[in-house]
Amino acid sequence: MTRVRTGSPKGASSKGASGKGGASKARSPSPRARTLGADKSFGSKSEAPKPKRFFAARPKKARPEDDAFDAVKAARLVRESAEKFHAAEAKEIPAPATDKETGAVQILIVTEDEDGMRIDRWFKRRIPTLSLSHLAKICRKGEVRLSGKRVDTSTRVVAGANIRVPPLSIEGVKAPAVKRAVYSEADARAIRDMVLLDDRDLMVLNKPFGLAVQGGSGTKVHLDGMLQSLANERGDRPVLVHRLDRDTSGVLLIAKTRKMAADLGEIFRSRSAKKIYWAMVEGVPRPAQGRISLYLAKGEAMGDNRPPREKGRHGMEERRDIEKMRVARHGDDDAQHSLTYYAVVDKLSPRLAWLSMKPLTGRTHQLRAHAEAIGCPIVGDPKYGHGQEDSYRRADPNRNLPDGVENKLHLLARRLILPHPKGGVLDVTAPLPPHMKKSWDMFGFDASQHDPIMDAPEE
Repeated sequence: MTRVRTGSPKGASSKGASGKGGASKARSPSPRARTLGADKSFGSKSEAPKPKRFFAARPKKARPEDDAFDAVKAARLVRESAEKFHAAEAKEIPAPATDKETGAVQILIVTEDEDGMRIDRWFKRRIPTLSLSHLAKICRKGEVRLSGKRVDTSTRVVAGANIRVPPLSIEGVKAPAVKRAVYSEADARAIRDMVLLDDRDLMVLNKPFGLAVQGGSGTKVHLDGMLQSLANERGDRPVLVHRLDRDTSGVLLIAKTRKMAADLGEIFRSRSAKKIYWAMVEGVPRPAQGRISLYLAKGEAMGDNRPPREKGRHGMEERRDIEKMRVARHGDDDAQHSLTYYAVVDKLSPRLAWLSMKPLTGRTHQLRAHAEAIGCPIVGDPKYGHGQEDSYRRADPNRNLPDGVENKLHLLARRLILPHPKGGVLDVTAPLPPHMKKSWDMFGFDASQHDPIMDAPEE
């Protein structure tokens, strides 16, 4: 290892080294520092390069107190600050204005019907005039408590728990009251005439042909709106559990409470409900019993992304094609699997057949699209069964429909079987609607005969 001598050279006078007559030894620069100092690119050996200033130095402002520390003035400033602090604590100085409050703290109990509800929806139901922004504010401050615990607006309540409702700010009572429909005795009477079964928790209705279940574009009268006539004094009303098409008749399940609707909805999602439909179709399917498994997707004019309908944009035939479900391939956009079992109960070969159908999935227009897919569209369907092959069949006098059959959809939600959430089994059957009963009588079909679809698989 090479040693680098950092002291003064041997024989050099101590005075030259220390500059103070040899009183102490001076340390010379490090080898690296000496090398840099000898580099002519940095200037001469006698002066080192000055560092570059990137920011201009700011002149310091002269202040009188910099000359000497004023202890008396400092004590006075501390004393005044303390006095202001204690005055604010004692509310001697007016605090910033806050929202005015009204009422007192309330402790409300969550009912069984409200079990599992988000707390913001719970407040909307109990106090409809409370704005969501004010609710979020009092939740953040911890003024709303669920069984003593802090909550946020997405917390779900539990039946039997208590909710602390603080005095509500007037600023938070600006939302308009919920507009409720006017009670209609005619609607209430019409619904009572549809009842097939009625108990404490639910109703089963026999929905007639032509009545829409929910509102839509141009639909003013619908069953969902009619249910408002059965609302109680708090505004709670029966709830739809599932839906039927406007022109489909038969069994429709209604829950009397939100909790019962949630329980029944879970039964439908788990496919624990057995649904049986009756239909009269054109032609006779082969084989007589079978399984239809297809992927279906919504047409252009269906779903949330439907384009606005322009005047004269579509003719009758073109509009019919874009407002119905289409057969798709697995993996296509919006494609959903659909599965239906069917069985021929009786027939008037080769013109028509009475089918019993059991859907295991619940896609839009599923039975109507499946009947068209096997070449036997449902009689009276305004959307499905209007292809070129259907025109050929109807032109054949030996295969077309007999005169006297009404041009109405011959599809009935015949029977519904499912476990009742409160125990037991719910099993309800709907009678044939008038136009289907007329056809059954015309062709001698016996509605009381054995239905072979009951033997179909459950999966």
